[in-house]
Amino acid sequence: MSPDTHPPLDLVSPAREHLPPDPAEERLAALYDVGGPGTRHVRVNMVSSVDGAAWGPDHRSGSINDAADFRVFRVLRALADVVVVGAGTARAERYPVLDRPDGLEHLGGGAPLELALVTRSGTLPTSVLDGARRPWVVTGRGGAGPAADAVGADRVIEVPGPAGDGDVDLVAAFDALAERGLTRVLSEGGPTLLATMLAADVVDELCVTTTPELVGAGPARIVSGPGPVGASSAPPVPATLGHLLVAPASGTLVARWEVRRAAPGATLP
Repeated sequence: MSPDTHPPLDLVSPAREHLPPDPAEERLAALYDVGGPGTRHVRVNMVSSVDGAAWGPDHRSGSINDAADFRVFRVLRALADVVVVGAGTARAERYPVLDRPDGLEHLGGGAPLELALVTRSGTLPTSVLDGARRPWVVTGRGGAGPAADAVGADRVIEVPGPAGDGDVDLVAAFDALAERGLTRVLSEGGPTLLATMLAADVVDELCVTTTPELVGAGPARIVSGPGPVGASSAPPVPATLGHLLVAPASGTLVARWEVRRAAPGATLP
């Protein structure tokens, strides 16, 4: 989404501090800072309509976001080492090879922003293959060959899960990214990947922007599995509100939730 699609909006911090648009975004970045490189943290950023839709009529999240969401989106990318996204979402949202947002390079410590695609099949959208830097590809045994053909074996993280060739072990995937120095992880979904990440208990933080729109029936929620609507799901995952920002002119809400991960061997109540 272009920054000039919507007029700039103030955000209001938990202490009622106004955070007007700032080219350097130092104050906003401080609210989302989790430490420098080497600090292991998995953050997910999603946008939702008031009625829970993860995208608008065009099947893209860009049709339900706004200027407040775009401000936080840019800061979160600037603070990350790697953006992790499902290959289907990258295809639908037409992801390019990533760079740090213009003007916010100082927030990233000088390193390039990496892109990692999660795919069972190893099939990648052509949009991520056009740049000078190749993406990382996280896949299982069945997708490793096609992925290596597309980006080279050195950029493939093969982490087969227990359920067969198409299964991906996300715990092992984030361990492998950390071994490569990519410890500050930002995932931008989509909904199926977020559901899988929650089931694997790898999410530390969930950032959700709620924009003041009602989309109606059709789009998935921000957490969505392959089963039918109404099917049984896993127990709820507890979350604690870290902060809530408000864009007064629009009513957009920007929430940061700390997700309580289970201790090894524990079950969530």
